[in-house]
Amino acid sequence: MELLDKKCEFNIEEYDLSDRPRRFLEAFAAILQHSNYGFVLDHYARIGMKCSQCASTCPIYERTGNPDDMPCQRSEMLLRIYRRYFTLGGRLKARMWNGYALTDDEIDKMAESFWRCTACRRCKLSCPMGIDHGLITHLARWIMSEIGIAPRALVVSVREQLTGKTRNTSAIPVPALKDSCEFLEEELVDEFGIVAKFPFDVEGAEYLFAPAVSDFMMEAETLMGNAAVMAATQASWTLGTQNYDAINYGLFYNDRMLGRVIRQLVAEVRRLNAKKILIGECGHASRSAKFFVPTYGGGKDAPPVINCMEYAHEMWQQGKLKLKAGAIKEKVTYHDPCNIARTGWILDQPRELLKAICADYVEMTPNRAENYCCGGGGGSVSIDEIREWRTSISGTRKAEQLRETGAHYVVAPCANCKKQLKELCTDNDLDMEVVGLHDLLVRAIDYPDFMKAPPKEEDEDNEKDEE
Repeated sequence: MELLDKKCEFNIEEYDLSDRPRRFLEAFAAILQHSNYGFVLDHYARIGMKCSQCASTCPIYERTGNPDDMPCQRSEMLLRIYRRYFTLGGRLKARMWNGYALTDDEIDKMAESFWRCTACRRCKLSCPMGIDHGLITHLARWIMSEIGIAPRALVVSVREQLTGKTRNTSAIPVPALKDSCEFLEEELVDEFGIVAKFPFDVEGAEYLFAPAVSDFMMEAETLMGNAAVMAATQASWTLGTQNYDAINYGLFYNDRMLGRVIRQLVAEVRRLNAKKILIGECGHASRSAKFFVPTYGGGKDAPPVINCMEYAHEMWQQGKLKLKAGAIKEKVTYHDPCNIARTGWILDQPRELLKAICADYVEMTPNRAENYCCGGGGGSVSIDEIREWRTSISGTRKAEQLRETGAHYVVAPCANCKKQLKELCTDNDLDMEVVGLHDLLVRAIDYPDFMKAPPKEEDEDNEKDEE
């Protein structure tokens, strides 16, 4: 059977199978009571359209041609429930004409459909009524997660982050974290001849640095680039040993978890009396912090949030970060992570840096706010059971874009995008290397003298012997 005809299976937590429709509606009602989704849903339920213009911008529907993959059709599943159970007109019609009732089969269909969506929100750009189908996808996932329907990979990671021993999604203990950073410091000396430290628990630093914790296991070059930029600009920064993970999977499936993760991050800022939060190369972590630290982390008193690419760009513009023109000889292209590009937040800053250091830079089309998702958005990249779906269905359009560029490097400043694009390249025979922006910056910085490492004793001894 072709993959197009297969049901996309998701590994979900074990949960009570009894009376799911009632429990779904109770969870829905509680969320409406304690959030502001009611206003949005009431608006969408009144103007909901099925013109299908969103289908023309959805990379998944473009690949499958399945009507159920149209964003408006997917959203209608939840809007229909809202109209029936949470509006006066819907309740009256049900009493008078025995209207439809929510069933187990519909819940199963939603569990399938709302996790096929990557929540990239590209469809919103084409909706004539401005309906945010990605928001509806998120709400449906939240409701289902409250009755136990959620991908195991996300639930287990969040549980470890909030209540586990290590308090991070990759379960990296502090000693292992420090060992990794010491190794990276040695690599910076060996590879680039520079000294750049990873400071820990520095009180009163301007920036608390919070990358995706998975970078410490899989993205050494990105972190070395982060440290090199901070050292070259003589920044006041620190890592915190009580919270060093900016990943926030709550953004993908549950606002309660989203808020708890944000409050945990802000608590570390307060503990160390830092001034700002500096997020590493991670799209969803950046969006989570940027837009929800003010919501859950103290309102007007919440610490400002800045992405590491914004920082590097600002330092370069101010002349504090010197870069060598044309330092990167290979052809380079840039992938826009949906979470930082769709709203127009971070678009030109990384491009300007890349054009400053790359001899051969090319764009994908479309790009910036109209980019195509990597295919692993919305948390789906964490679900290894659906890799085949991600690399042959939801990521197909991105694979075609990458192939058309003929680039050697694809810069993807997001932990989730990097994982997905690496798998996409492998499964689609793309001879490309997926890197972060800071992977290239570390090779292109014109390092000041104060960063240059002193010669090792071995080198000095060799020089004497040669003499």
